[in-house]
Amino acid sequence: MLVKEMIESHPDVGGDMNPQLVAVIVSAYRCAQACTSCADACLAEESVADLRQCIRSDLDCATICTATGEAASRRTGSNEALLRELLEVCRSACRTCAEECERHAGMHEHCRICAEACRSCEAACADALPTIGR
Repeated sequence: MLVKEMIESHPDVGGDMNPQLVAVIVSAYRCAQACTSCADACLAEESVADLRQCIRSDLDCATICTATGEAASRRTGSNEALLRELLEVCRSACRTCAEECERHAGMHEHCRICAEACRSCEAACADALPTIGR
C-alpha cells in the first residue's frame, strides 16, 4: 500500500506509524474521489434541480476529505489538536454527505456508491480519533 510505504519511509517516522491514521488517509482520498464523481454524475441527471443539496454535500465532503488526507499525510512536526479537529469535521462531513446520498441511492447508483465511501471514511475517522494525542 503506497500510503503506508510513504509514511513508514519518512525520516521523522522511523517506522513507527499509526495504522488507524493510514486508514483515514486512504479512506479520505477514496471518499473525496467518490464525492467528486457523484457530484459530477448528479449534474448529468435529468433531475439535477432535485439534487442540488446532494451536489453541495458531495463537494463540501470532497474538500474536507482532501484537506484531512493531506494534513494526516504530513509527518514533519505535528499539530495533534488540529488533526483531531480535522478528523471530527471529516467525520461530520462524511455523515452528512452519506445521509444526503442515501436519500437518492434508490434512484441513482452513484449516490449509493458515494454514501458507502462516506460511511467508510466516517468510520475510519472515528477509529483514528482515540489514537491522536490530546
